[in-house]
Amino acid sequence: MGLLEGKRILVTGVLTDASLGFSVARVAQEQGAEIVLTGAGRGLSLTERVARKLPTPPPVLELDVTQPEHVEAVRADLGDRWGAVDGALHAIGFAPPACLGGDFMAATWDDVSIALQVSAYSLKTLAEVVTPLMGRGGSIVGLDFDATVAWPAYDWMGVAKAALESTARYLARELGRDGIRVNLVAAGPTKTMAARSIPGFAAFEDAWSGRAPLGWDVRDPEPTARACVALLSDWFPATTGEIVHVDGGYHAIGA
Repeated sequence: MGLLEGKRILVTGVLTDASLGFSVARVAQEQGAEIVLTGAGRGLSLTERVARKLPTPPPVLELDVTQPEHVEAVRADLGDRWGAVDGALHAIGFAPPACLGGDFMAATWDDVSIALQVSAYSLKTLAEVVTPLMGRGGSIVGLDFDATVAWPAYDWMGVAKAALESTARYLARELGRDGIRVNLVAAGPTKTMAARSIPGFAAFEDAWSGRAPLGWDVRDPEPTARACVALLSDWFPATTGEIVHVDGGYHAIGA
């Protein structure tokens, strides 16, 4: 019997089969879950295409986290389709080009506000989609990149990730009374479409390969996917507001 046998999981952020969300969806299905994917805007067709590569091609719903009507529509669809939701993966992030690349002072508030809304506030938006359907409790898991330090070129996306981490803690406090857990997985750098949009990403790869005690393969999303699935399961019933590092141990090692 799989870890997610009988669970109904909403998975966001799948654009290609290199997306971390894709690997989470695949492992979740392998562990018995029924899943629905979401996509948005011009990426929706990519999500629909890549959904066919999963072991069981799932439905794909449109969810632009900046559009309140999408929240209501996806919630209504899931209610009609399943009646209840057991878990959700938040794998949503975006920042305008000015927010990345090493010139921290170049971004305007218009740029930064987009990064914060899409990459951090959207965790609360996703909670608005699924928590009304989590009558028996549930689990929300978000993908993170350790925001305790300043990274080269990551700039305002790093600020957005810090906001994501804080949002997860406040949601954990708010939703715990309903038996809903909120946790993040701080993954090491992985070759995804999102990573390719970060100038200087190769510097992250070089640092990890030299410093992570367990080593780190930027082409292997499996460790991150398994951690997310474990947190979506019932095996962490008393864990919430936590950031689980899946980075080969890099975060624990000094220079």
